[in-house]
Amino acid sequence: MENLIREYLTIMRATRGMAMRTVVAYETDLLQFARFMAARGLAAPEEVTHLVVREFLARLKEEGLAKSSVGRKLAALRSFFKYLQRRGHLAHNPMMGVATPRKEKRLPRFLSPEEVELLLAACKDGTPLARRDLAILELLYATGIRLSELVGLNLEDVDFSLACVRVMGKGGRERIVPMGRLAMAACEDYLRFVRPLLLGQGNSAERAFFLNRLGTRLSGRSVQRILARALARVALIRQISPHALRHSFATHMLENGADLRSVQELLGHANVSTTQLYTHVTRERLTTVYKKAHPRA
Repeated sequence: MENLIREYLTIMRATRGMAMRTVVAYETDLLQFARFMAARGLAAPEEVTHLVVREFLARLKEEGLAKSSVGRKLAALRSFFKYLQRRGHLAHNPMMGVATPRKEKRLPRFLSPEEVELLLAACKDGTPLARRDLAILELLYATGIRLSELVGLNLEDVDFSLACVRVMGKGGRERIVPMGRLAMAACEDYLRFVRPLLLGQGNSAERAFFLNRLGTRLSGRSVQRILARALARVALIRQISPHALRHSFATHMLENGADLRSVQELLGHANVSTTQLYTHVTRERLTTVYKKAHPRA
């Protein structure tokens, strides 16, 4: 079973352009299911029935796993068993008898424009690392790109003449996103004065746009720490991740008149229904404002 899982992941990565984060998540989910099978004396995929899968999902529910996490595990199993059937390892796909649980509709966390200004002000002490951090947070907010897309940027992906960045999104989909004058100014400052300091003398071949203290590509974890430090400096108590800047970008764009399709394109969403979540956020805020302001609300 484990050999088939690794064979599947290798092929999906090579032929379907599956993102590395998805590969790791699917591997974790599928190996968890393989252990569940083994505990019940099942060793081969053809021994799996829809009842076994339902029992696995019931166990996850008992453990208090969020619906979104259960949904991801179910997606991994669907894709894996479909692959096995296509390759002739299975005559019947056990997932055909398993329904997908309804997703929780949780509104994304985001910052107000005033909170964004406070956050960015926390990176303006003039030190080289603060200037780098400002460029990172400005770019995240100005473009709405994902954390993985930010740390994956190379020098050739940032075009100052056109004021845009080229990012490789989910499923290997490439898109061009404008970055705005303030983000561009911060990134130009970083590239001209800070990146050469971080690069040092011995790593001139490094193509990553954002570097760490060692002159190598900055990691997603490092960006999370940068954001946490900035939040602490301005005493913003809210627990947010770098993804909250993406949510803030989308929410503020829609609140200021951007159309849904344009925001979908900028975010790199394959389906407009994903982008529509932000319309619920803006509608909720408008309702709150209405109730506070109208005398007969």
